[in-house]
Amino acid sequence: MQLTIHTDYALRTLIYLAIHANNEGPATVKDIARRYDISANHVAKVVQTLVQLGYVTSTRGRGGGLLLAKEPSAINIGTLVRQTENMKLLECFGTDSPCPIDASCKLKRILAQAQEAFLQTLGNHTLAGLISNERELRLLLQ
Repeated sequence: MQLTIHTDYALRTLIYLAIHANNEGPATVKDIARRYDISANHVAKVVQTLVQLGYVTSTRGRGGGLLLAKEPSAINIGTLVRQTENMKLLECFGTDSPCPIDASCKLKRILAQAQEAFLQTLGNHTLAGLISNERELRLLLQ
Protein backbone atom coordinates (compact mmCIF):
# COMPACT_ATOMS: atom_id res chain seq x y z
CA MET A 1 0.00 0.00 0.00
CA GLN A 2 1.31 3.43 -0.89
CA LEU A 3 0.19 6.47 1.05
CA THR A 4 -0.78 9.58 -0.88
CA ILE A 5 1.35 12.71 -0.93
CA HIS A 6 -1.43 14.40 1.06
CA THR A 7 -0.98 11.98 3.96
CA ASP A 8 2.80 12.13 3.67
CA TYR A 9 2.74 15.93 3.91
CA ALA A 10 0.20 15.78 6.75
CA LEU A 11 2.56 13.60 8.77
CA ARG A 12 5.55 15.80 7.93
CA THR A 13 3.60 18.92 8.87
CA LEU A 14 2.64 17.47 12.24
CA ILE A 15 6.22 16.41 12.91
CA TYR A 16 7.45 19.90 12.06
CA LEU A 17 4.88 21.58 14.27
CA ALA A 18 5.58 19.19 17.13
CA ILE A 19 9.32 19.87 17.18
CA HIS A 20 9.44 23.51 16.14
CA ALA A 21 6.31 25.60 16.33
CA ASN A 22 5.24 24.84 19.88
CA ASN A 23 8.75 25.64 21.15
CA GLU A 24 9.46 28.59 18.87
CA GLY A 25 6.00 30.02 18.33
CA PRO A 26 3.66 29.58 15.40
CA ALA A 27 5.02 28.29 12.11
CA THR A 28 3.88 29.24 8.64
CA VAL A 29 3.07 27.19 5.57
CA LYS A 30 6.15 28.75 3.94
CA ASP A 31 8.35 27.62 6.86
CA ILE A 32 7.18 24.04 6.49
CA ALA A 33 7.44 24.01 2.70
CA ARG A 34 10.94 25.48 2.78
CA ARG A 35 12.25 23.07 5.43
CA TYR A 36 11.00 20.02 3.53
CA ASP A 37 11.63 21.52 0.06
CA ILE A 38 8.04 20.86 -1.01
CA SER A 39 5.30 22.94 -2.61
CA ALA A 40 3.76 25.60 -0.38
CA ASN A 41 0.47 25.14 -2.25
CA HIS A 42 0.41 21.46 -1.31
CA VAL A 43 1.26 22.26 2.30
CA ALA A 44 -1.52 24.85 2.42
CA LYS A 45 -4.06 22.24 1.28
CA VAL A 46 -2.76 19.76 3.82
CA VAL A 47 -2.91 22.36 6.60
CA GLN A 48 -6.51 23.10 5.68
CA THR A 49 -7.33 19.41 6.14
CA LEU A 50 -5.43 19.25 9.44
CA VAL A 51 -7.30 22.30 10.73
CA GLN A 52 -10.65 20.79 9.71
CA LEU A 53 -9.75 17.53 11.46
CA GLY A 54 -8.75 19.38 14.64
CA TYR A 55 -5.03 18.56 14.62
CA VAL A 56 -3.81 22.11 13.92
CA THR A 57 -4.95 25.58 14.85
CA SER A 58 -4.42 28.43 12.44
CA THR A 59 -4.33 32.09 13.43
CA ARG A 60 -4.32 34.86 10.87
CA GLY A 61 -2.54 38.17 11.07
CA ARG A 62 0.57 39.47 12.74
CA GLY A 63 2.01 36.90 15.12
CA GLY A 64 -0.32 34.27 13.69
CA GLY A 65 0.51 30.95 12.17
CA LEU A 66 0.14 27.26 12.82
CA LEU A 67 0.28 25.34 16.07
CA LEU A 68 -0.65 21.83 17.11
CA ALA A 69 -4.17 21.74 18.52
CA LYS A 70 -3.43 18.58 20.51
CA GLU A 71 -0.54 17.16 22.45
CA PRO A 72 1.68 14.89 20.31
CA SER A 73 0.79 11.95 22.55
CA ALA A 74 -2.90 12.48 21.66
CA ILE A 75 -2.33 12.29 17.89
CA ASN A 76 -2.68 8.69 16.75
CA ILE A 77 -0.98 7.92 13.45
CA GLY A 78 -3.44 5.20 12.45
CA THR A 79 -6.39 7.51 13.03
CA LEU A 80 -4.78 10.26 10.96
CA VAL A 81 -4.09 7.88 8.08
CA ARG A 82 -7.68 6.60 8.16
CA GLN A 83 -8.89 10.21 8.00
CA THR A 84 -6.64 11.34 5.16
CA GLU A 85 -6.49 8.28 2.91
CA ASN A 86 -8.98 6.71 0.56
CA MET A 87 -9.01 3.23 2.05
CA LYS A 88 -10.55 1.63 -1.03
CA LEU A 89 -7.72 -0.64 -2.20
CA LEU A 90 -9.62 -2.04 -5.15
CA GLU A 91 -12.78 -1.21 -7.05
CA CYS A 92 -14.50 -4.12 -5.31
CA PHE A 93 -13.97 -2.51 -1.89
CA GLY A 94 -16.88 -0.19 -2.60
CA THR A 95 -20.54 -0.96 -2.14
CA ASP A 96 -21.29 -1.36 -5.86
CA SER A 97 -18.68 -3.89 -6.92
CA PRO A 98 -18.94 -4.81 -10.61
CA CYS A 99 -16.95 -8.01 -10.04
CA PRO A 100 -18.97 -11.19 -10.65
CA ILE A 101 -17.09 -13.16 -7.96
CA ASP A 102 -17.35 -10.46 -5.29
CA ALA A 103 -19.57 -12.46 -2.94
CA SER A 104 -17.12 -15.39 -2.83
CA CYS A 105 -13.80 -13.65 -3.38
CA LYS A 106 -11.12 -14.75 -0.92
CA LEU A 107 -8.60 -12.27 -2.32
CA LYS A 108 -10.80 -9.36 -1.28
CA ARG A 109 -11.00 -10.72 2.28
CA ILE A 110 -7.23 -11.28 2.45
CA LEU A 111 -6.51 -7.76 1.21
CA ALA A 112 -8.99 -6.31 3.70
CA GLN A 113 -7.25 -8.21 6.52
CA ALA A 114 -3.83 -7.01 5.37
CA GLN A 115 -5.06 -3.43 5.20
CA GLU A 116 -6.54 -3.67 8.69
CA ALA A 117 -3.27 -5.10 10.05
CA PHE A 118 -1.39 -2.20 8.45
CA LEU A 119 -3.75 0.32 10.04
CA GLN A 120 -3.67 -1.42 13.42
CA THR A 121 0.13 -1.25 13.40
CA LEU A 122 -0.02 2.48 12.65
CA GLY A 123 -2.62 2.78 15.39
CA ASN A 124 -0.03 1.63 17.92
CA HIS A 125 1.94 4.84 17.34
CA THR A 126 1.48 8.50 18.16
CA LEU A 127 3.11 11.70 17.02
CA ALA A 128 5.02 11.70 20.30
CA GLY A 129 6.73 8.49 19.23
CA LEU A 130 7.61 9.94 15.84
CA ILE A 131 9.45 12.81 17.50
CA SER A 132 11.20 10.86 20.23
CA ASN A 133 14.45 11.74 18.42
CA GLU A 134 13.53 15.43 18.52
CA ARG A 135 17.08 16.74 18.82
CA GLU A 136 18.16 14.93 15.64
CA LEU A 137 15.03 16.02 13.77
CA ARG A 138 15.58 19.64 14.77
CA LEU A 139 19.10 19.54 13.35
CA LEU A 140 17.91 18.03 10.09
CA LEU A 141 15.11 20.58 9.67
CA GLN A 142 17.18 23.72 10.30
